[in-house]
Amino acid sequence: MSDVTLTSLGQGRPVAEEDLDAAVELLSGRAVAVLTGAGVSTDSGIPDYRGEGATPRNPMTFQQFLSDHSYRQRYWAGSHLGWRTFDAAQPNEGHRALAELERRGHVNGVITQNVDGLHQRAGSGKVVDLHGTLDRVRCLACDQFFARASVADRISRANPWLEQPDVVTINPDGDAEVRGVERFEIPVCTVCGGMLKPDVVFFGEFIPPVKYDEAKALVLAADALVIAGSSLVVNSGIRLLDQAVKRKLPVLIVNRGETRGDRRATLKIDAGATQLLTALAERL
Repeated sequence: MSDVTLTSLGQGRPVAEEDLDAAVELLSGRAVAVLTGAGVSTDSGIPDYRGEGATPRNPMTFQQFLSDHSYRQRYWAGSHLGWRTFDAAQPNEGHRALAELERRGHVNGVITQNVDGLHQRAGSGKVVDLHGTLDRVRCLACDQFFARASVADRISRANPWLEQPDVVTINPDGDAEVRGVERFEIPVCTVCGGMLKPDVVFFGEFIPPVKYDEAKALVLAADALVIAGSSLVVNSGIRLLDQAVKRKLPVLIVNRGETRGDRRATLKIDAGATQLLTALAERL
């Protein structure tokens, strides 16, 4: 058995040549919609919540965030420090491969469950951010939007003690546990004084219908669906898989480890998303 070895593209398993051949045969001549999950961004240094080796986490829910000032203090303190990981991350070869496939007409758009904005920075033109984006902050009272960088500057000025290394423990998922969080000064809307929240979908919060409709439209306009780096634990991904299966579209899943959609895929490849997407860009 021969393998496609891409040693510069992360630490995932090499892609078996016969798997790559099967993927190329499945997708050749077809307009492809792509659904991406956290596994696409791991090679950019953004840890995966659910992938192999991921540390179990218990993220804050939307209801908790709304209900209690202390929850918001804990969220904003940890999120502010974790934001640096996302802000410093750069697109990897997998992101760039998808952008190139879109430019060549093989990909009709990317639907992503990620909130890091790396697809856009890699050059993808049609991106549906199902779960929002961390680089924007929204006021829940007046619906004003702010750049995350400007809010981060305000937080740093109001909470200089956060820069002390002995008060912070960084978690593998890019969030952080902050000691002395009761001192944290929460940012508020500079327009109306209302509650601010990063423009992302929290656990327990619904995806905006317009976003799901945009994602569904991409799948309905495609001839095949590729699911890359997602375990499909989140129902939004399963619903899009349902649409593809209902239309009898070929479905390729590439992920390290099992996913909820494996039995319904036309082809499942157990490998790193970066490795396979880059190889596809070279072969399609």
